[in-house]
Amino acid sequence: MGKLQSKISFHTTKYRAEGSVGPAGASQQHSPAHTDAVTSVAALKPDLCVSGGKDKSVAVSSWRSGAALRRFIGHEREVTKVTSALDSSRVFSASRDKTVMMWELHGTAGPSQHFPGHDLVVTGLAVSPDASQLCTGSRDNTVCKWDTETGECLGRAAISRNLVTHLCWVPGEPYVIQTSEDKTTRVWDSRELQVAHTFPAKQHIQTCCDVSQDGRYCLSSSSGSAGHGAEATLWDLRQTKGRVCEYKGHFQTTTSCVFLPRSPALAPSIATSSSDSTVKVWDQDTAGRG
Repeated sequence: MGKLQSKISFHTTKYRAEGSVGPAGASQQHSPAHTDAVTSVAALKPDLCVSGGKDKSVAVSSWRSGAALRRFIGHEREVTKVTSALDSSRVFSASRDKTVMMWELHGTAGPSQHFPGHDLVVTGLAVSPDASQLCTGSRDNTVCKWDTETGECLGRAAISRNLVTHLCWVPGEPYVIQTSEDKTTRVWDSRELQVAHTFPAKQHIQTCCDVSQDGRYCLSSSSGSAGHGAEATLWDLRQTKGRVCEYKGHFQTTTSCVFLPRSPALAPSIATSSSDSTVKVWDQDTAGRG
């Protein structure tokens, strides 16, 4: 029996934007920003993003052109997380080398600040809206708060089995959301670095979190396999602090979740990505897939 083969045909003209000029495949080609797998990406400005990779580097690239504009090298091991306050010129990166670094978009190639202090890989980063404070989380069960100007550690809190997976800052509030391998999602008050609320534990590890722009809701995503778990959960951050909705449909771990920008013409939506090689867009209110 002959070798079974399948052929995929790409009709590029089918996906051309209306009014585009020139052949469909005539796009600009740029050298990759990284030489190994990309591990994290975040918005920097409306037209820029920042990414970190296994090649130990941090890159700033243009959304529009795809070109890498700056590349920062300083970590000794894989970069695990990158973040920035939107419209800020400061970029923050965490690494398996247990350190966090701050980079200036318009500064020198080297880091402008170091934040050492964790005992294991740093897995969470959240910067305040004014970029004056930074919260970090690690597999060493701790969350730390830092002054970004001086690099001083302003607080350190440890919770048993709190292996941090992700951190995000609530817009306009002193609160930070944190997911953990202990299956919980916590709300930290950054002022005293104390837990203000813990949502009921899920059945699986919580892998990622995000907060809506109005600060009313947060999302968390779950690990899973063979269709068990792997959901995203919408939580109310207001007085009720309850579970609002679940988004089920992935077959493997849901690795990331994000609120999509609001549009007057569209219902509020969220997006999730998964180890099952899919990205799904959901109606936030009905959990229907778009």
